[in-house]
Amino acid sequence: MSLPHAILTALLEKPSSGLELTRRFDKSIGFFWSATHQQIYRELGRLETSGLIRALPQSGPVRGQKKEYEVLPAGRTELERWTAGGEDPKAVREPLLLRLRAAAVVGTAGLDAELTRHLALHRAQLADYEEIERRDFPPENAAGENRLQHAVLRAGIGLETFWVEWLAETLATLPDPR
Repeated sequence: MSLPHAILTALLEKPSSGLELTRRFDKSIGFFWSATHQQIYRELGRLETSGLIRALPQSGPVRGQKKEYEVLPAGRTELERWTAGGEDPKAVREPLLLRLRAAAVVGTAGLDAELTRHLALHRAQLADYEEIERRDFPPENAAGENRLQHAVLRAGIGLETFWVEWLAETLATLPDPR
């Protein structure tokens, strides 16, 4: 149920075409709620059919021009309803954790390479988040209007910091393969 709400949020921030939404998902929302190009376009159609968004009127011929969407009052109302609602935390489904559990039973051969690969990926993601924070949320703007967006980014930084520390500790506990 959250993809339509992610799209409504993005469109309220800035009316966009499906392609622009896909690019924005890749740069921001996709860090915590991913969606494919096809999923975004399919959901735009559903949201438009349900009267939550509309395609902006286009000047000139429609053929070949990308549709740009905006949120209608019913869409804003739905997003407000959803934002005010509650939802229980989701259980963690992380294949790497299952691999470690299995390795405890069948052995750790090859596991160090996979943990090392994950460590590099999480270090890179952490560096990306920290760069976004330096660029978009300088200390002098800490009390600015984007405090909630910064809070989401800080959550990402915290999660990546956890993974980097946990992976380094776990790698250090693996038995020596010799």
